[in-house]
Amino acid sequence: MANVTLITGGSSGIGAATARRLLKEGHMVAITGRDPEKLSDFAAGQDAGHDLITIPGDTSDPYDVQTAVKTTAQAWGRLDNVIVNAGFSLPGTLADHVPEAMRAMLMTNVLGPALVVREALPYLKDTRGRIVIVGSVAGVKNTPGNFYSVTKWAAHALAENTRMAVTNDGVGVTLIAPGKVDTPFWDHRGGTPEGPALTAENIAESILFALNQPEGMDVNHIQMRPIGQV
Repeated sequence: MANVTLITGGSSGIGAATARRLLKEGHMVAITGRDPEKLSDFAAGQDAGHDLITIPGDTSDPYDVQTAVKTTAQAWGRLDNVIVNAGFSLPGTLADHVPEAMRAMLMTNVLGPALVVREALPYLKDTRGRIVIVGSVAGVKNTPGNFYSVTKWAAHALAENTRMAVTNDGVGVTLIAPGKVDTPFWDHRGGTPEGPALTAENIAESILFALNQPEGMDVNHIQMRPIGQV
């Protein structure tokens, strides 16, 4: 039976590249996103038929997360993999951030992944499936005043905390920590900074590597940068 994979934040960037790659591998894929139009545009660009479903929703909303997980599992009768990818960053530093915007980033980047893990685990324990949490090099290398780094440190902690909690249930957990990636992530921050950058497809290949490990093998942390990024 084909693997069933749920991807949060799947309408663009790393999430979209991963969805395309997994569809080519024969996965049944569900993607979530806040913008129904972007989800529809992505689906229209794929020749996936019933192998792809789109689920509008906010990853920081418990009801939306519960709906996404249940909808995916009910559509194909199982859930094998979850790619926790949704997240965003604010331009500037702590000195520039509006507290409400900081709260929104915290909710999306920290609470959101925890909610996804919480809802998906009962299904993943049944299938002995895998979780991939997309973190960042920012989660291991601080930048002065960077609140995004704080949220990604938390995502990294969630990955290891979850791994310890579920490894005896046969569930694999991988943290993917990319450096600079040329994606729409930078669109509201003045564009991708100059210098070397990875592609969303590079990260998708690493996610596929983590998912395709043989039974009993769990790759826990993959960190990558483009050559030339300090």
